[in-house]
Amino acid sequence: MGTKRIKLSILGISFSQVQAGAYALIFAEENGIRRLPIVIGTPEAQSIAIVMEGITPPRPLSHDLMVSVWKALDVKLIEVLIHKFEDGAFFSELLLEQYGKKYRIDSRTSDAVALAIRTNSPIYTTEDIMQNMAIVFDEQSASTSPEKPKEEKGSIEEELSDLRLDALKHRLKEAVDEENYELATRLRDEINRRENKS
Repeated sequence: MGTKRIKLSILGISFSQVQAGAYALIFAEENGIRRLPIVIGTPEAQSIAIVMEGITPPRPLSHDLMVSVWKALDVKLIEVLIHKFEDGAFFSELLLEQYGKKYRIDSRTSDAVALAIRTNSPIYTTEDIMQNMAIVFDEQSASTSPEKPKEEKGSIEEELSDLRLDALKHRLKEAVDEENYELATRLRDEINRRENKS
């Protein structure tokens, strides 16, 4: 692959304005202003969000299981490469290493990212993809906190803003126990916002 590679970091997850019930995973290029949104489904969004939020699920999710298997077999995830966009989908591959031998494995991008975030492995894409698919955020529109993409404010946020902090923390525990990671993530955000304010 002769094309230039761009290192990405995960900025956050926002609701997809395009597809109901889907989320957009927002990447930022290293040392640049371009953002790469990739639409992913709810289970994958939750699997990525809980790691970003530092929430430990009561039982391992599929991606946790995969990482445990790799550890047991001495397999390392060297990197993830988002290398192609075709027919409305991004294609990725995992570069794995075991006992000095390397393996390239096709993967859905959402799965690749969920695995990379659990193993602190770098995520790359190509300059071609960035040129065709990235969005440049001008600084004016990014005046809200830069590390979080703008979320659609729904009734749930308004509802959360009426709850006292101890009630929020109680609901967070319930949401984690019920494995409702989407709600848990929102509750965690609201708690953090309050605690940072005070």
